[in-house]
Amino acid sequence: MALVEVGRFNRFEAHILQGRLESEGIPCFAFDAEASIADGSAFLIPVRIMVDESDLGPARKIMANPA
Repeated sequence: MALVEVGRFNRFEAHILQGRLESEGIPCFAFDAEASIADGSAFLIPVRIMVDESDLGPARKIMANPA
C-alpha cells in the first residue's frame, strides 16, 4: 500500500471528506489532524487526506461531484 495525498484541508473539511470517502468504500487517513493542538495552532495546520494510490482517481471523482 502506497499512500498518496488527495489534498490538504482545514480540520473540519478533512473529517467530512474522510467520512464521505469511507462511506464510498475508499479507506483513507487524516494526517496531521491533531498536530499542535496543545499550543492552539491546530486550526493553522492543514490536514492531509491520504488514500492508496489505486484509489486516487475515484477519490478525486468523489471530490469533484460531492452530491
